[in-house]
Amino acid sequence: MPELKPTKPVFNTPLECGLRSACLLMAAYPEGFDLQRLVQYDYLVVHSGDVENGPPSIHPATPHRSGELLVRRSLIANGLDFMIAKAIVVKVYTAFGVRYVAGEYAALFFGALESEYVRKLRDRSEWVVANFRERSDDDLTAYMQAHWSQWGSEFDRESLLRAE
Repeated sequence: MPELKPTKPVFNTPLECGLRSACLLMAAYPEGFDLQRLVQYDYLVVHSGDVENGPPSIHPATPHRSGELLVRRSLIANGLDFMIAKAIVVKVYTAFGVRYVAGEYAALFFGALESEYVRKLRDRSEWVVANFRERSDDDLTAYMQAHWSQWGSEFDRESLLRAE
């Protein structure tokens, strides 16, 4: 029997983070977003169930998941670079800073993906863009900060109950 070698991680790789960002940009096309908005949207796509009346989250709820916002920025940036190299995402320099837009091959790329995860990712991306695109950058940041301490805290309360 051949020796089994550990597989490379799938979660939070440039491919996974780039896939989510590209999906968000497809949902917003032809509009583009800066890195900060993509970081916030990425959290909302993955944990949409944290938002009142939001669809179920596509990733499982984990304790203290709001902390993901702190480490997500570099992961998203690496994912965007990966997708830029494949012409799935384009970096655009504007008077307002750097924006990312769905690229020439984005529709073709997503058209070839048929998994249940990608279907859910597309649905959540469209939901996030539809529900948050009208918020200013400051308003979106304020919304995220106002809810930050709640996201993942249900596990804190659960642990109190189990200790009794």
